[in-house]
Amino acid sequence: MTTIRPESTLGHAAQPAALPVRSLPTATSRAVVLIPALDPGAELEPLVAGLIDDDIAMLVVDDGSGPRFRGVFDRCELLGAEVLHLEENVGKGGALRTGLDHVRRSRPGCGVVTADADGQHTPADIRKVRDVLDGLDGTEAEGAPAASGHAIVLGVRGFDQDVPLRSRAGNLASSWVLRLAAGARLRDTQTGLRGLPAERLGWAMEIPGDRYEYEYGMLVRAGREGIGLHQVPISTVYLDQNAASHFRPVRDSLRVLAPVLAFSLSGLLAVALDTAVFLLLAGVGSPLWLALSVARVLSASGNFAMNRAFVFPGGRSSHPVRAAAAYAVLAVIVLGAGVLLVNALHGLGIPLLVAKTVTDLVLFTLSYAVQRMVVFRAR
Repeated sequence: MTTIRPESTLGHAAQPAALPVRSLPTATSRAVVLIPALDPGAELEPLVAGLIDDDIAMLVVDDGSGPRFRGVFDRCELLGAEVLHLEENVGKGGALRTGLDHVRRSRPGCGVVTADADGQHTPADIRKVRDVLDGLDGTEAEGAPAASGHAIVLGVRGFDQDVPLRSRAGNLASSWVLRLAAGARLRDTQTGLRGLPAERLGWAMEIPGDRYEYEYGMLVRAGREGIGLHQVPISTVYLDQNAASHFRPVRDSLRVLAPVLAFSLSGLLAVALDTAVFLLLAGVGSPLWLALSVARVLSASGNFAMNRAFVFPGGRSSHPVRAAAAYAVLAVIVLGAGVLLVNALHGLGIPLLVAKTVTDLVLFTLSYAVQRMVVFRAR
């Protein structure tokens, strides 16, 4: 049993402090199963027992659950799992980074399969993902370019009518955002069942976020860096409408959607500035062409500054002159494409308002993706 002070896991992408290392209780060199757990229910012990019976190395991270749950973790340890106790709750991302660091130092060369403690992942599905990660399923992990190393394995569920509405809606929204942000198409962006090759453990520890946004950030970064994401179908299990989950629909969805929401807010502020400057200059007698031109230049400059400083993660480290030039080119392209697309749609008989709305949505998506991946790409 190891107890860890919370400062070893807090902080975005901070490396955990050195911890006492005790080898996991198995001689196998196969991937270790890592389970972060906060206030675990009755599902955790049977899951640990089923995996231990198959001689699978287990690491459970107690994410500050407190004395009331110490008995659950003690029984997991008696079953054969190693347990790390965090003194305070640091969130799922912080608990995962702690576990990844421990495996990397105690079992060099071993991969990690992360799984949830709430019963959503069956032992059979965990073994399936582990077999793919270890290359023992008879197939090669798809989508891993030679230059980017081994693929990350994802256990993906189907989202049919039996899935709780909040999970279906959250997955749909996050899938759309992931496609915009990283160009990756996934059936299940919320899955916590993932296989990380040994070569990716250090990479995964650098990803920011201490709660559910950590796992989503991992997918975004993998997509943007060309790291393969191999999808393995698994069972869809929701016990009591997923009542045991600590996912907070509103707050955690906002964390995931924050970049798009910030981009939208930046655009709205730019529109407000454009309108205010135009009305001000026109009101004092400036020619309309001059008022419109000055308003567009100022609003575009303000939008560029906000996006670079606050919206896109790589904005502040992007080359300012190069980013400004790319932003200007994009603005011209968006303006021209808007005129052409509206005219084309209207020429096909689509009502003008509908054509304008569709055009705006298409160009919003295009502008967001290009700004994130090209204009404000970190140096």
